[in-house]
Amino acid sequence: MSILSAIRTCLRKYFVFSGRASRSEYWWFAAFVLIGSLVAGFLDGMLFGFQQVEYDPGRMSYESNGPIAAFFSLATFVPLLSAGWRRMHDSGRSGLYLVYPLIVFVGIFVFIGVVAGFEPLLAGQFTNILAGGSFLILGLAFFVFLVSPLLVLWWLTRPSEPSTNRYGPPPYHIDSHPTDPGEIQ
Repeated sequence: MSILSAIRTCLRKYFVFSGRASRSEYWWFAAFVLIGSLVAGFLDGMLFGFQQVEYDPGRMSYESNGPIAAFFSLATFVPLLSAGWRRMHDSGRSGLYLVYPLIVFVGIFVFIGVVAGFEPLLAGQFTNILAGGSFLILGLAFFVFLVSPLLVLWWLTRPSEPSTNRYGPPPYHIDSHPTDPGEIQ
């Protein structure tokens, strides 16, 4: 699949989370989003002034004056998410695997909230035991949180399942009339 057909396909399937997306479809679209974000940020800098980050003791401020990069990011977020979701389907996984790091992140903060919420009620040695156990659990959870994006990236690079899986036929069977012979994988 060429870069232009990948962009067309992903934008045409803006809200489509069912079906499958080939590796080339997803990665060409991801490259388009990355390059488009860089260009939009550069245009923001040229038209509205470059971003400023100021560091003061105990405080950091960030200022961006340009709406182009923000609009581009908002416009491409859903199609990139749906293409990733379909890409997970293509490798035989549920699309929920794409948001695995977010699930781990939410779990960590729920655990911290539960532990911090019970802290005033605990007294004596129980606080020390809970703090030691909490530290161990949180350390393991943060390790999983740091590894999970790498795992998702690895899943996104896995080859397509060659036959029909529970999410549908391989992507090249869906388009019965390819416009470019290079689109068939």
